[in-house]
Amino acid sequence: MKESARKTRSLRRAPRSKVAKEVVVFEYFDPSANIVTVTGDFNEWSQTARPMKRDAGGLWKVKVRLDPGSYQYKFVVNGERWEEDPLNLRRVINEHGTYNSIRKVGTGPDDLTGSV
Repeated sequence: MKESARKTRSLRRAPRSKVAKEVVVFEYFDPSANIVTVTGDFNEWSQTARPMKRDAGGLWKVKVRLDPGSYQYKFVVNGERWEEDPLNLRRVINEHGTYNSIRKVGTGPDDLTGSV
């Protein structure tokens, strides 16, 4: 019994250090839009996962908690128009021949190759 208990203990992994997620704010301005969502590789490009809230002036916002890393994203306006972030000049070309915006979260080396 002691031997099996010893093996079990030796197979246990050391506790991982948890890296805190960061709250990231996405903003998009369009006073004429009825609905705006943010979609990206952080939510499997779901058009419904992250609906944004509009203020009285037409600024749409949403907060998303993300692990450190680099993320591609776009805004979906009125469920049909996919837009890159006009306030973010960091972007990368995608498989559709358009651009995805890039958001870097946390610190560390920038691993984005091919970004414009």
